[in-house]
Amino acid sequence: MEEQQLWTEWMEVLLARASVNGDSGEVPVAAVILDEQGRCIGHGRNRRERCQDPLGHAELVALSQAATIRGDWRFNPCTLLVTLEPCPMCAGALVQARMGTVIFGATDRKRGGLGGCINLADDPSAHHHMRVVGPLMQERAAEQLEIWFRQRRRRNR
Repeated sequence: MEEQQLWTEWMEVLLARASVNGDSGEVPVAAVILDEQGRCIGHGRNRRERCQDPLGHAELVALSQAATIRGDWRFNPCTLLVTLEPCPMCAGALVQARMGTVIFGATDRKRGGLGGCINLADDPSAHHHMRVVGPLMQERAAEQLEIWFRQRRRRNR
């Protein structure tokens, strides 16, 4: 299967998972890690509210699961797809994990750690440089987040 087609199919799945997560009160973000054959070895959705865990970002949940499955913390041949550009915390974790490729949906101009606000992947201090692709399906991913935050603000008034 062509790389772009694989990414698009996975982003469709992630947007659906993120929507379900948004319905539960979490920010609708979902992530998946694929091995070099394109198989899912880890997935995650935001779970900060449910677990009261500041580290409960979708990317970190997926990384933890994939490390357990692989029995290794190095992800050089792997790809992470996520519906929102990783924040600096997650971008730093992806550099530390030596992720091969990161593909994100919506750009995060306020908190994006891979180009939206700052770019930790290209920082001179980074000991590992990963391929960053995004935005992918920007309009749909951004719209999903905008609608969720708009509804949340209305409920909180």
